[in-house]
Amino acid sequence: MRKLALAFALASAAAASLSHTALADKIDLSTTTCAQFLESDKTEIMLTLAWLDAYYKDVDAPPVIDTDKFVENAGKLGEYCAANPTIGLITAADEMFDN
Repeated sequence: MRKLALAFALASAAAASLSHTALADKIDLSTTTCAQFLESDKTEIMLTLAWLDAYYKDVDAPPVIDTDKFVENAGKLGEYCAANPTIGLITAADEMFDN
C-alpha cells in the first residue's frame, strides 16, 4: 500500500508540475539520445519513463504498475545511458527491455 501511495504521490507531483514546467510540445523519442534524456528536467524524465514502461509491456499485460520493477528498470536505463550517452534512447531501451 505504501508503494501505491508513493506512485500516486509521484504522479500527482509530476502532473502538478506540468503547469509550472516548460515542456516541449512534443518529445520525439526516436531522435532523443541518452545524453539528452539524462539532461532533461525531472518531469520530462518521469513522463518518458512512464511511457517506456507501458510501451515495453506485453500487449496482454494487465494494467498494473509494478513500482519495484519500474524503479529497477529506470535504474538500469539510467546506468546504460550514462555509460552510452551518444546512443539513441529507444536503442538503449530496446537493449534493456525488449524481450
